[in-house]
Amino acid sequence: MHNISLSFVLAAILGIALPARAELVVVVNPKAPVASMTKDEVAQYFLGKSTALVPIDQPESASIRAEFYKKVADKDLSQAKALWSKLVFTGKATMPREAGNSDDVKKAVAANPKAIGYIDRSAVDGSVKVIYTAP
Repeated sequence: MHNISLSFVLAAILGIALPARAELVVVVNPKAPVASMTKDEVAQYFLGKSTALVPIDQPESASIRAEFYKKVADKDLSQAKALWSKLVFTGKATMPREAGNSDDVKKAVAANPKAIGYIDRSAVDGSVKVIYTAP
């Protein structure tokens, strides 16, 4: 009995000590004709390879941004920044618009039928449509 109680206490402590991982989702305006996208399709917009939708980025200092680029584009922030710098320098693209947080991204996407952004799932409501969930 003592071992079972100790196991529950340790599990509770570890559960508290581990940071909660947010679920990251990619969203578009509900009026956008797309219903879902693959990881590679999403990455195309955030790596400047497709311009059909306008990417809305989180702040560079936000942990969700690093998580997004790693999970979706298979790049760390410095690699993504270098890629964008090259595209901007050569005139092939302009940097994605940056919003202040998930709520600001959601508002920007809700206001523009051609916008695409990523937010924490907890911020999702009827103003946006989820088209991809990062693993």
